[in-house]
Amino acid sequence: MSGKELKILTNRFDKIDPASIDDYINTGGYKALRKALEMPREEIIKQVKASNLRGRGGAAFPTGIKLESVYKEREAQKYLVCNADEGEPGNFKDRFLIENDPHQVIEGMIICAFAVGSSKGYIYVRGEYDKPISLLKTAIEQAKAKNFLGGGILGTSFNFELEVRTGAGAYVCGEEFALIESIEGKSGKPRFKPPFPTMVGVFNKPTLLNNVETYSNIPYIINEGGEKFAAIGTPSSSGTRLISLSGNVNNKGLFEVPFGVSIREIIDLLGKGIPNGRKIKMVQLAGASGPIIPENMLDLRIDYKEMADNNLSLGSGAIIVIDDRFDVLDIVYRIAKFFEHESCGKCTPCRNGNKQLVKIIKKFVTKTATEKDLSRLDILINVMTQASLCGLGQAAPTAIATTIKYFNEDYLGGICENEKAVAIGG
Repeated sequence: MSGKELKILTNRFDKIDPASIDDYINTGGYKALRKALEMPREEIIKQVKASNLRGRGGAAFPTGIKLESVYKEREAQKYLVCNADEGEPGNFKDRFLIENDPHQVIEGMIICAFAVGSSKGYIYVRGEYDKPISLLKTAIEQAKAKNFLGGGILGTSFNFELEVRTGAGAYVCGEEFALIESIEGKSGKPRFKPPFPTMVGVFNKPTLLNNVETYSNIPYIINEGGEKFAAIGTPSSSGTRLISLSGNVNNKGLFEVPFGVSIREIIDLLGKGIPNGRKIKMVQLAGASGPIIPENMLDLRIDYKEMADNNLSLGSGAIIVIDDRFDVLDIVYRIAKFFEHESCGKCTPCRNGNKQLVKIIKKFVTKTATEKDLSRLDILINVMTQASLCGLGQAAPTAIATTIKYFNEDYLGGICENEKAVAIGG
């Protein structure tokens, strides 16, 4: 352990050649798969449930429940999908996992495929990730050569094929159903739900879908047992969390920490503080779609319950530090422009809502806003979060909503002076 780090997923970083399956095997790789193939499928699921592992893609849904749901579906064909699209600005953990230890996620996927009875899997990678794509394709071929993939895996009757699919850079394809549509060769746009992917996913078959970090935890859980994994972190949040730390910090990068560490500890101990002795103005959690909080909230811990109790989310694990040189309204305007561009346009609340957010926030930036514009923002935020088809539209206003709450004076400062005078006189 270094500072507040606890290396489980990143234990092999800088110790192995990620392009060498022999290096992976010599450091304990595929040991968990061999063990899993000798276990009843129900026992694998039991261990994952006992671990209290929750999805690391943002929704934090219990992974064991997902496994059990797909396992119980009585379809002959089931699919496994790994979301490695990672289009959220500020997040880079999945890329680092693949670039440094690609076999770890593959092993986790094979174990899960065996547990639920799947014979076909896809790793969906954003098209810009040239190195991860190359490493994954190499790793898959190496795993086939060692009989960890393909037919009759390690002398059993279990068959599993794995394929890399690439996206075209659309942010919305990080959403589970948009990703599934893209895998099927369609335009990457969300579907209505329910039903959920565990029942009707890829090609309308039961599908287990998790991200890179989630699958990468599976080998450790099988090797060490669910209870040992659950003992790491806090009672409500087990295991470790990969943190993509960026922005105005001296030491940017990827860090693996046990749940329970505070945001301030991550910034001060791992990020080595703020350059040039400047002060923190705000911190954005989870990337562009996440909340923005002030400096006085940085003692909050990385913990699902503690975050939820404060109406916050860590999402995929990004922490973006913004110092006192930057303007709140300028930041949220840039975020609003991003979501306006990335909306797929399928549903009206997101398509039109993001356009309206940009127009209104620009008025605050140029100090031409009115008191009514604050009310309009509240209405828009409520409609988008409640009525948008998918997480893009639902999360797009999050930065605006939280800055209105925590930096209200900045919005008041964007109201034109004539309006202020009218309001005061009235």
